[in-house]
Amino acid sequence: MNTTRKKKKPSWGYHLLLDASHCDQTAIRSKKTIADFVKKVVKEINMKAYGRPRIVNFGTGKRKGYTLVQLIQTSDITAHFSEEEGSAYVDIFSCKEFDQKTAIHVFRSFFHPQRIRSRFLKRQA
Repeated sequence: MNTTRKKKKPSWGYHLLLDASHCDQTAIRSKKTIADFVKKVVKEINMKAYGRPRIVNFGTGKRKGYTLVQLIQTSDITAHFSEEEGSAYVDIFSCKEFDQKTAIHVFRSFFHPQRIRSRFLKRQA
C-alpha cells in the first residue's frame, strides 16, 4: 500500500459568487449607488482598486441594467444588475485572500436583497 500523499497546492485564487434576488429597485438602478458599493467593498475587503470602475447601463428586457467592472490589483470585481427582475450577480475574484462574509455584508447593506445565494471557491488550475 502506497501511503505517499501528493502535496496539496496552495490556492491560486479565491472567488466569491453572489446571486441575489428582490433587490432594492432604486439601488440597482443607480450608477452612484453601484459606484459607492464597489468603492466600499474594495476598502472593506482590503483590496486596492486599479483605475476607476466601469459602470454601464445597457441591454433590453430582463437583461437591461447596469454592469460593473472594477479591476483590483489582485484581479477583479464584476456585477450585473437586472432592472426588470430586481436581481444582481456579483463575482469577486482575487489571488489575495479576503473575507467573504465582509463582502456579503457590504453587498446586503447597499442592495437589500430578500434572498441571496453565495458560493466561495478556491481556484487552482
